[in-house]
Amino acid sequence: MLFRAYCATCVGLEVIPVVVEISVQQGVGIYLVGLPDSAVKESLLRVTTALQSCDYRVPGWKTVINLAPANIRKEGSGYDVAIAVGLLAASEQIAAPYIQDFLILGELALDGSLRDVPGALPIALKGKEQGFSKCIFPCASALEASEVEGIKIYGAANIGEVVDILNGEDYTNSLVVHPKGEHRGEERSCKADFMDVIGQEFAKRGMEIAASGGHNLILCGVPGSGKSFMASCLASILPGMSREESLETSAVYSVAGLLKGRGLIRERPFRTPHNTSSVVAMVGGGPSAYPGEISLAHNGVLYLDEISLFSASTLDLLRQPLEERIISISRAKYKVTYPASFMLVGSMNPCPCGYFGDDSGRCTCTPGMISRYQARISGPLLDRIDLNIKVKPVERDLLVSGVKGERSEDIARRVLRVREIQLERFKGEGIFTNAQMDAAQLSKYCPLGEQERAFMGNIMEKLSLSARGYGRILRIARTIADMEGGKRIDISHISEAVQYRFNDFL
Repeated sequence: MLFRAYCATCVGLEVIPVVVEISVQQGVGIYLVGLPDSAVKESLLRVTTALQSCDYRVPGWKTVINLAPANIRKEGSGYDVAIAVGLLAASEQIAAPYIQDFLILGELALDGSLRDVPGALPIALKGKEQGFSKCIFPCASALEASEVEGIKIYGAANIGEVVDILNGEDYTNSLVVHPKGEHRGEERSCKADFMDVIGQEFAKRGMEIAASGGHNLILCGVPGSGKSFMASCLASILPGMSREESLETSAVYSVAGLLKGRGLIRERPFRTPHNTSSVVAMVGGGPSAYPGEISLAHNGVLYLDEISLFSASTLDLLRQPLEERIISISRAKYKVTYPASFMLVGSMNPCPCGYFGDDSGRCTCTPGMISRYQARISGPLLDRIDLNIKVKPVERDLLVSGVKGERSEDIARRVLRVREIQLERFKGEGIFTNAQMDAAQLSKYCPLGEQERAFMGNIMEKLSLSARGYGRILRIARTIADMEGGKRIDISHISEAVQYRFNDFL
C-alpha cells in the first residue's frame, strides 16, 4: 500500500515542499531514501520508539520511506511527524481521510510529544501558496505560523492530537492557534531617551535624518562625548515595522530558531555584535547556513560600537549587503541568500588615544598613527556611509545646567510622519525608505532644478565625489526635503546633506 504525507524544509528562506511517500509490501525491514542527512536517518529510531510508546505498532512488513524530491538533501528533524503519520496510515492503523489538506511539520520525542522546529513561519507561507488549507505544527512553533492569513494552523502537543486532527475529531477545533498580537523583541530592551542627551544638537539632527530615511551613519568623537548612548537612543525613535516588513524580518528569525513560542516581531531589530565577532557570526553560515547578525538586523539597525576595532575582513563583508541589501552564503552544492536591508550605525574614536581634534590638546598620537587608525575603515566602505557625524564634547556649563533635551517620543512622531510620506511614495516599488532607492528611482523621485544641478556640479568638482557619493547626497537631501515638507529638493537641502556627508575626522 502506498501513502503520502506532506511537509517542507527550509534552505535559507527558500521553502522546498517535501512529499513523504511510504510503501508497505511483503518483506522485512524499514528503509529511508531520498538523500537524508544523519539527523533524518536517525528519525527512524525516534519515530518507531515514539509510536510504540503511544501504543501504536510498527509495520512488520517491508517499509520504504521516500522523501521526494530525491535530488535535494534533507536536513533536520522536522520530518518526524509526517513520517509517523504516514507509517500509521500506510499500515491502516488510522484513516486520515483529510491528509491531503495538511502540511505537517515537527520533531518527535521518544514519548510521542512534539518538539518545535525552525522555519514554521516561512513554511506556513509556502503552504498557503501551494494550496494547503491547514498546517499542523508543534505548539511552540504554531504561534508564529498563525500570523499567516488564509490558512488554519493547529498546534499539537503529541502524536495522539495529530491523529485526532487528521481524523477530524470535534474537539480539535480548540487546537487551532490564533495570533496573539505583537512581540517586543529582546533586541529593544534598551530604554534610552534623547531627553537625556545634553546638547549635541548637530548630532541629534543627523540621527533624526538617518532614522527618517533609513540612512547609514558613523558617530566619531572623543571618549565620553555620548556616541554610544546616542546610538542606543536611536531605537527609541524608529517607527514600528509594516506588516510586510514584519513578515520579512520574522521569517529570518524563524529560520534561525529565534521565534520559539512568539508571534511576529513588530519592532525593528537593534543588533549590537561585539568587535570580536567572527565572520560567520556576522554573515551567517555553519552546517545549515543559518543567518548571521547582518540578516538578523534586516529592516532594523546593525550597531557596531568601536567600528574601527572590527577586523578588516569583517568590515569588508558589509559592502555587498550595504549596496545590494542581500547577503549570500555559498556551499559546495547550493547558495543561500538572506535579506539584509539594515541601517548601519557605527561609533568610533578619531585616533588610538581618542582625543585627536579635541580643543584640550590631549592627543598624543603621531600623524602616522592617526592615519593608520582611520584607514581601518576602507574607502569603499566609507563611501557607503551616508552621514559622518562629528560628536564634540559637551560644554561644562551646559552639562551642569540640568537642561533636558527633546524627548524621543516627540522626535519619533516626526520620524513616523516622514516614513509615512515615503511609504506612500514607494507604494508598489518594493522599497520603504529613501535610502533604498536605486539609480532609476533616484532619477524618478529626486529631480533637480537648473540651480540645484549647477550647485551639485560645483560640489562634485570641489569634493571629487564618486557617482555613489552623488547618489548618497541626493538620497539624504530627499529625506531632508521630506522632513521640511518640501515637494522638491532645493539648495538648502543639498547643503545640509553635504554638511553631514563630510566632516573633519573621516
